[in-house]
Amino acid sequence: MTARTLVVLRHAEAATVPGLADRERPLTARGERDARGAGEALAGLGLRPEVVLCSPALRTRRTAELALPDTDVRFEAGIYEAYPDELLELLRRSDPEVRTLVLVGHNPGVHELVLGLTGTDGGDGFPPGAFTVLETEDEWIGLGAGRGVARWAPGRH
Repeated sequence: MTARTLVVLRHAEAATVPGLADRERPLTARGERDARGAGEALAGLGLRPEVVLCSPALRTRRTAELALPDTDVRFEAGIYEAYPDELLELLRRSDPEVRTLVLVGHNPGVHELVLGLTGTDGGDGFPPGAFTVLETEDEWIGLGAGRGVARWAPGRH
């Protein structure tokens, strides 16, 4: 069986703009830098995603654009405000031929997804712009609790 790699990336720091809908919040200048930094870190790890699943919110779209330039991104409305079990179901529907998959989403869902997949407790949190690289021997359809091994822990990169 061939290992699969899942990168779970939380959107970078977003601005709070009075009167602006949550879905339309842009990244801050720091968020733009952090998103680029996450991309540089992923490239440094030699990760080249075949599929990127991304929330349609502006801050996640921009994070994906900066972190994963020249990569096709599939926007999934269900990622926005998703619970970890909903994110897991989305991942399970991925093409079994895909070996490297990126999920760009929001807290608390992405953090709780990582905790569930690795079978760990709270850890150090999952700040904006953080990502975790998980490996699993399972096919996407079999992905579940405790089936992922974290190869890169969350934190600003």
